[in-house]
Amino acid sequence: MRSTNRTGSSKLVKKLNKEEILQQVITHGQISRADISKQTKLSRPCVSALVEEMIREGLLYEVGMGDSRGGRKPILLEYNYQAYAIAGAVFDGSTLDMAIADLKGQFLARFQKRLSLPAQGEFVIEELTQGLDRLMQECGLEKDRLLGIGVGLPGVTQRGSGTVSFSPSTGWMGSPIQQTIEERLGLPVIIDNDVNMMTLGEYVRGVGVGHATVVYIYVGTGIGSGIILDGQFYRGSREAAGEIGFMMIGPDHVRRDGASGVFETHYSAPGIASMAKGFLSDLQEGSSVIEALIRCSREEHAEAVKLLDDVYRHWAYGMANIVSILNPELLILSGEMVHIDEKGVKRIHDWLTEWVPVAPRLEKASLGQQAGLIGAVHSVLEAFPSTRLLDR
Repeated sequence: MRSTNRTGSSKLVKKLNKEEILQQVITHGQISRADISKQTKLSRPCVSALVEEMIREGLLYEVGMGDSRGGRKPILLEYNYQAYAIAGAVFDGSTLDMAIADLKGQFLARFQKRLSLPAQGEFVIEELTQGLDRLMQECGLEKDRLLGIGVGLPGVTQRGSGTVSFSPSTGWMGSPIQQTIEERLGLPVIIDNDVNMMTLGEYVRGVGVGHATVVYIYVGTGIGSGIILDGQFYRGSREAAGEIGFMMIGPDHVRRDGASGVFETHYSAPGIASMAKGFLSDLQEGSSVIEALIRCSREEHAEAVKLLDDVYRHWAYGMANIVSILNPELLILSGEMVHIDEKGVKRIHDWLTEWVPVAPRLEKASLGQQAGLIGAVHSVLEAFPSTRLLDR
């Protein structure tokens, strides 16, 4: 029995030592065996033996010589960020965007497809499966090198149970989507709301970097937001925080089961396009309704001027409500809002300054359609830290 305990203890110590070595390599970027020994207080023979093992496992590799300090030049080690890969996918209600990335989060391949509407849940999952197969073939990647996939979906996602409790556009109402996708793909899956994934992307790589309290506002086929308070996502008691499309902004209407909220019914991209159809009859599918309205307004088209003012004002109402409750330092404008011109952004900010005690900064999202994918990939990187690779 004592022998078994010693064996178990020895394996644990070895794993912990490898974790320390791996962390030193990742932290320093490039580092020699001797410097790892100094930093970790592990003996040089121990470091050398474990490094050789990790090189065979594909986690580390030698990248050349470092500077000499009076003897032979040391051989530098680097973490192999392409030892494994991660997938990300975001379906925003109309477009499926997918990518495969390395362990640094850098995209290796990307795929995008606009789905015909309405896109029912089973159809979306089938497109997700085909898209992943296509990306893996493009990368020449074997399935066992893929750690998992982060998936952003429209609706209220319950991450703990892996369900989507409310998603009128797909028909997912309390469905065990995470389990369904895992069984279909044969991979660990992390699900979250699509706008939360976009928020995470802008927070870790975009205009949200360096800010602690941020609200990301997205206007697309619906209206939603992602909320980060003091560096942490705020999701609410049932993970429905940020569903601002249900604010009572705009003409009231009777919402039946499965219908959109008042705000997004009238002031999402389809809602605005519906109000503009009398004079924007040539608006192409996939093009920006705000860009079209701005273009018409500059030509002094009276109806366009009036509608654009109405849209900006109602979007500003939503922002004022958010600011009054959460007092963010930054509002990130995304989706259709990135097409607002400088004059429009100033107008909205002036309204906020007039209406609320402290108006936040307004910044347009900087990552475009990559934001959600970056967030989806980052969610997997958080769930599978590099030290977990030692268990594979």
